[in-house]
Order: sequence, then structure tokens, then C-alpha cells
Amino acid sequence: MGVLKTAYKQTFIYGLATVVPRMLSFLLVRLHTDKSVLQNVSDYGDVSLIFSYFVLFNVVLAYGMETAFFRFFNKEPSKAKVLSTATISIIISSLGFLSLGLLFQQQIADLTHIHVNYTTLVVWILFFDALVIIPFAYLRAQGKPVKYTAVKLTNVVVNLGLNVFLLVYLKALSDDNSFWDLIYVPNFEVSYIFIANLVASGVTLLILLPFYFKINYKIDSELWKKMMRYALPVLVAGIAFSINETFDRVLLERLLPESIAKTSIGMYSACYKLALFMMLFATAYRLGIEPFFFSQTNAKDATKNYAKILEFFVICGALILLVVVVFVDVLKLILIPNEAYWEAMKVVPILLLAYLFLGIYHNLSVWYKITDRTSFGAYISVFGAVVTLLINILFIQSFNYMASAVATLVAYFSMTVLSYYYGRKHYPVPYNIKKIATYLVLAIALSALSFYQFRAQYSIGSALIGLLLVLIWFNEKATIKQFIKPSHDH
Repeated sequence: MGVLKTAYKQTFIYGLATVVPRMLSFLLVRLHTDKSVLQNVSDYGDVSLIFSYFVLFNVVLAYGMETAFFRFFNKEPSKAKVLSTATISIIISSLGFLSLGLLFQQQIADLTHIHVNYTTLVVWILFFDALVIIPFAYLRAQGKPVKYTAVKLTNVVVNLGLNVFLLVYLKALSDDNSFWDLIYVPNFEVSYIFIANLVASGVTLLILLPFYFKINYKIDSELWKKMMRYALPVLVAGIAFSINETFDRVLLERLLPESIAKTSIGMYSACYKLALFMMLFATAYRLGIEPFFFSQTNAKDATKNYAKILEFFVICGALILLVVVVFVDVLKLILIPNEAYWEAMKVVPILLLAYLFLGIYHNLSVWYKITDRTSFGAYISVFGAVVTLLINILFIQSFNYMASAVATLVAYFSMTVLSYYYGRKHYPVPYNIKKIATYLVLAIALSALSFYQFRAQYSIGSALIGLLLVLIWFNEKATIKQFIKPSHDH
């Protein structure tokens, strides 16, 4: 239990690094969907479409090197050699991307349907973000979650502050015919959003710059080849994951009539944010647990610990699912007060459940990461991406963004089933499937009851949450007591 406490303590701190910034970024949803900032839902659709490409290119520019770094940092006798090899690799690839991106920015703009002015900003943001991949991974590998969190929070505070200043205050200041009038550009709101992002990314790189002065710049070509062999399937899986994650916006833009495409993307993307509560939890969990998975590879009770970790995840995830569904209309008023976006609220329960399954999948994926069978991760993710693409392509024109939401759920559920099936064969972990399934079915049933029968009836919804909490306490009382008991480990 002491080992699990350590894992959860790190997960909590990494959770702050993920959840708090994203919670602050929810304020950006509130800001960007405000009528006085982006006047049309279609403008927010433009922003969302560009951020969809961000996800894809971030994966390409990392090309699995972060995961490879973790694996070899724990495996190789010379940690300095792993560090320098991974760093040099990322520097070279990032500089290559920057050169090509600036040289062919017009062609990229034509291909992605993104205005060339935005393309230039996006290329620089992606370049800065790529250069902090290994410094951040190094902080995690060293077990420095507090510093990791502080830097992440700084990025968000700068981004949020500049968004507020550029989108709200700059125009008011420029009305005084002062110095600010020379800076303010009318109808420049979308560009201001990306300028704020660029400055935040630049500040992050600046903070982490001392890392680059500590590296012994010597690449080990044999080690690099081994790392790339490990990383490439992770890259394929990452591209497939980005298709599952955001490519539905691209398909909505391509497959819907031009008159409604950007508006649909705007509504869908805004309501999608409400489902991110589950994604935040799953991501924080993964960030904290992944280094723990690798460090526990040779531990005596490794598989039992992995099984217990998944149980805890499902219990917490089931609770989050129900709480968000019960209070979804309260969250809507806080985060998206503009009624023009509310038509897409029906996607929220579907996407919450999808991200719960994604979190389960990440927990199950331990088997192929620690057995160096990352190609399985690629195969499973590609299968999920194919499911996503097929459902979207076949049904978007008939069901609009509802097809995208259902596609996300089906893809992540199928990936979860496949990972469990192959994991049993290659690295058996004694998961308590009966207990996990019981919590899942119960949470889904109570959430459906709340959303479709007793929506916005908060007394009934609270009673349903209370019922789930009582059942969790009844079944997990001994474990919870043991977990919260003060540790006497030395």
C-alpha cells in the first residue's frame, strides 16, 4: 500500500499540472464563446479547427521520443547518454520542421484550410512546444513533479493573462488614442488568441532553457536507433490517437455543407470542453502513473499493484461521470453562458463515457509498454482511428456532430477491449473484471437516469450520487481506511 501511496501522491501533483491549467483554460472557453469577443459561433469553429491540427502536429514532432526516453532512462546504464541522444534528436527534427513550415507556409495553409497568417504563428508555437518535450520528460523522470507543475502553471497564467488583455482590455485602451492605439488591430481576435499562445510557449522554453546548458551534446547512433525502433510504434499510436481525439473537427469541416460546418464545429467544440473533466482526470492519472509503471517492472507485486490501480481509477472515474452528468447544466451556465452553443449539449454524456474508457485503456496499456511490445499499441490505436474515421465518414452528413461523439465512444471502447484481450495473453494482470464492470454499469445506468429522466432535478441527482458513494464505501471500506491511514514508512 505504501508503493501505491507514493504513486497516488505523484499523480495528485501531476494532476495539478494538468487539471489546474485546463481548469484555467476553461475560462478561455468562457472568454472565446462570449459574443463580445468572437461574435460568431463559426469564429470559434475556426479556432477549434486550428487547435485540432495542433494535436496532430504535436504528436508528429514528439514522434514517441518522450516514451522512449522514459523506457531507456530506466533501462540503460548511462542515463546521460540517453538524455543527450533524445535531446539532440528532438532539436534536429524541430529545426527541420521550422524550416519547412516557414518555407511552405502557403502550401500548408491551402492544404489545411487555415489562413496563412495563422499558419506562421502555429509553426512557431509547435516549434517552441517541441523543444520542451525532453526537459519536461526529464523533470518527470527525476521525480520533480512540483517544478514540472510550476512551469506548466506559468505557461497557462501567461496564456490566460494575454488572452484577457488582448481580447478584452486592449480595445478599450486603444479608444483613448494612446500608445495602445498603435498596437490594437481591429478584427484581429483569432490572431490574438494564437499570439497569446506563442508568447506563453516562448516563456516556457525560456524557463527550461538552463536544461540545454547541462547536456553533453554527444549522440549515440546505436542507442538512437534502438530508441527510434521503440518510439516509432508509439508515433503511429499517437497519430491514431490524435485522429480519435480531434480529427472529427476536420471531417466536420470537410463533410458538412459550408453554410453550417464552422458553426457546427464551434458548438460541438464548446460542449466538448464539458467532457474534458473526465479527460483531465485520465490524463493526470496517466502522467503520474506512467513513470511508476516502468519503475515497478521488476517489483515482486507489480501485477497486483497494476490491478489495484485500475480498480481505483474506475471507481474515481465512475464518480466523476455521474457528478458531471448531474450538474452538467450548472457547468454549462458557468463555462458556456452563450445559448448559441447549447444545442450540442447532448454530446456531453457520450464523450464523458468515451474518456472514461480511454483512461481504462491507458491503464491496461502497461502490458505492451513494459514488455517492449509497443507495436501492439500502434495496432490497437490504428484500429480505433479506423473506427473513428469510418463512423464519421458514414454518418456525419446524416447526424452531424452526434456521429462524431458516438464514434469517439465506440473507438475508445473497442481499444479498451482489444488491449485487455491481448494483455491477458502477453502479460497477465489479475484485474477484478467483475468489480470493474459492476461499477461501470452502475455509473452508466445512474448517469443515463439523471440526464434523460431527471435532468436539472438536482435533489434527485444528488441522491443518485449519494447512492453511488454509499455503495463504494460499503464495498471498498477496508481498502479506503488502509489507504488514508497515516504512513509510517521510513
